[in-house]
Amino acid sequence: MNADGRRTEDALELLSAPAEWDLRPGRHRHYKDVLMQQIDQDLDHAPAPAAAPASVASVPAARRRLTRPAVLVPLASMALAGALAVTLTGTGGDDRSAPADRAATGNARAQSAPVTLHRIAVAAMARDVTPVRDDQFVYVRSLTVSNKGTFEGPVKLGAPHTVETWTSQDPRPLKTTGWMRESGKDAVMPDETIPIESTDAVPAGIDHPTYTWLSSLPADPDTLLALLRRDVRVFDGESREQAVFSLIGDLLSQTLMPPKNTAALYKAAARIPGVKEIPDAVDVAGRHGIAITREDASSATRDEWIFDKRSLAFLGARGFITHDKQKGITSDTLMGSTAVMRRAVVDRHGEKAAGADH
Repeated sequence: MNADGRRTEDALELLSAPAEWDLRPGRHRHYKDVLMQQIDQDLDHAPAPAAAPASVASVPAARRRLTRPAVLVPLASMALAGALAVTLTGTGGDDRSAPADRAATGNARAQSAPVTLHRIAVAAMARDVTPVRDDQFVYVRSLTVSNKGTFEGPVKLGAPHTVETWTSQDPRPLKTTGWMRESGKDAVMPDETIPIESTDAVPAGIDHPTYTWLSSLPADPDTLLALLRRDVRVFDGESREQAVFSLIGDLLSQTLMPPKNTAALYKAAARIPGVKEIPDAVDVAGRHGIAITREDASSATRDEWIFDKRSLAFLGARGFITHDKQKGITSDTLMGSTAVMRRAVVDRHGEKAAGADH
């Protein structure tokens, strides 16, 4: 077997890996995209055209992480592995202020973040959320931009494209926990509705967050944070605090839950060390808002959640690499971004929710 064939086989094996190897919601999309790109490249270099195996249409265990967006995808969240482009953003990178000024600004942002998260929690409590039945699906339509580069090369962001997900609310252990469809330029398997699958059945929980399960979480933020710290999956090179911060971002962007649980997640996030506020950030849809962010020295990444400045509603997320000596990255480099455009409850997967985008 040649090298291209070996890489394709490895990629397919990872795509169908057991549930315990799977990534959390948004981050999973980033790696899935890169793996699918590698498969496409390998097939392009193959001696003769070959149809993709049926297993390619299956995305492992029900988790989309964005960015690690890549955000979301949606948002998630979307970060830890290579293929990062040198796209500098206005929130990092070219800060020429004196060290003392930067430290003072950083401290002010750290002090304001818990206050802002409390305001966001209060706003969340005031929103009406219709309970979701166990036989329904949570539908999320997002605008996403993700890395189209390779593991060996620089980050190369693709064109923004639409990602639709239908997450099953069935609390039973499921191998197919949802469905996904991408459309537009740079979409993976465009306009095909594919299952989000796991080798093993996944019960309702962190990896299959149903409305009923989310409703059962503690409303006390300290108790909730302790539970998340205990149960979160921490990836190699990542701190536990960042893993919890990213997990909360995934839950906020890709699910529906009672207002009290949403508020508890925001209050729990306010208790995570290193959380800061950014007064102005822009999601991939071009909407300006305030951002809550956390940088992780362990994994050299930074996650960012963006909220509408007036309503304090969640808009989207962005993921950055903060440094990578091997790739010559010395300041914030955007690696993925997701904007949540529509969130609703539907009775069947594939069904589109009526109504205008946010």
